[in-house]
Amino acid sequence: MYNFDEIIDRKHTNAMNTDGFRDYIFHADESMKFPYKDEEFIRMWVADMEFATPDVVIEGIEERLKNRIFGYTRVFSNDYYDAFVSWCQKRYDWSFEKKELVMSNGIIPALYELVNYICKKDEKVLFLTPSYAYFKYAADFNERESVCSDLINQDGYYTIDYEDFAKKASDPQTKLFILCNPHNPTGRVWREEELMKIAKIIEENELWVISDEIHCDLIRTCQKHIPLGKVMPTYQKLITCMAPTKTFNLAGLMISNVIIRDEKLRNIWLSRHYNFDNPLSIAAAQSAYAKGEEWLKELQVYLDNNFKLTQDYLKENLPQAKFRISEATYLAWVDLSNYFEPDENLPLFFAYRAGVLLEGGNMFVQNSDCFIRLNLACPKSILLEGLKRICEAVLTKHNEKYLGETK
Repeated sequence: MYNFDEIIDRKHTNAMNTDGFRDYIFHADESMKFPYKDEEFIRMWVADMEFATPDVVIEGIEERLKNRIFGYTRVFSNDYYDAFVSWCQKRYDWSFEKKELVMSNGIIPALYELVNYICKKDEKVLFLTPSYAYFKYAADFNERESVCSDLINQDGYYTIDYEDFAKKASDPQTKLFILCNPHNPTGRVWREEELMKIAKIIEENELWVISDEIHCDLIRTCQKHIPLGKVMPTYQKLITCMAPTKTFNLAGLMISNVIIRDEKLRNIWLSRHYNFDNPLSIAAAQSAYAKGEEWLKELQVYLDNNFKLTQDYLKENLPQAKFRISEATYLAWVDLSNYFEPDENLPLFFAYRAGVLLEGGNMFVQNSDCFIRLNLACPKSILLEGLKRICEAVLTKHNEKYLGETK
């Protein structure tokens, strides 16, 4: 049994979670003051976990440390590939050839590179909204136009508007589609029939597609992830991105897997990418894939319970909030449109009024007004305190507004 209730102090470790929130959320420096001390905040924002990395991963790093030399490193042996492909075969009944696997120090850097390699200056990048903002940032950085297809929200359950998606995919200038599978921030696990419809539109328009599957391991215990590559087994214009970083809380080790089928694009990557890897990151990731399954199973149960707790707490204490348990990720997507106006800065409100750091819908491109995204990958005691503060702040504001209108 693993202790996911343990509270670990991350201060003075240069953690983005504790030290970087002013810049990331509010685009401010240390002069920005709050009614709360930094250590008093409940942190439910950046997508890493408040849980210790599994012992088997730390042991893998310690074993590599014994070598005592940490020079230039790349994945040369079959050991890493064997561990990763075995993980994919066991969990997803899907595999790929070793030659297709290249490494990146993160999926975000990979997106920035791939958009540049795939799209010309006058070509467009398509994705579904609300969206992880870095899909748009990757297009913006490379001066490519981004095109959004809004998902349909049916009582908190999101589906694809295939007519709109097909129309935008058929634009001759649309060259690349970036899919989030499972989807962030809505938490949808796309079903086989949904992926098949997506695949048909992709193939009809001969689009390149990057399938960002970084959350694929973090699904509810009743769910099943299907890689897009399994639905499109021979489509050459497909790039799949996976990583152990979200799954095993290794984001700071900066390692991810990029599976590029097309030989020409793969050669472009290998010729232009700064192609070295951190030796400790390789050891950590390999150990995670080879030995981390039992830890992940316990994590999934703990997260399932945190989601159920959140659902019950909001239903009782904030009844006009709209929330549906996410099928994947450890991120809750909560609609507060019955309490706030679309132009309200929700991260600022909750930082000042509740002492809770969270991300608002304004961080997810569009189709996301009045939403907040809550990181539930934390000990139950922290989650309860965060939910308590959120609900009290919202209800206080709601009561103040009511009293003001009745005067």
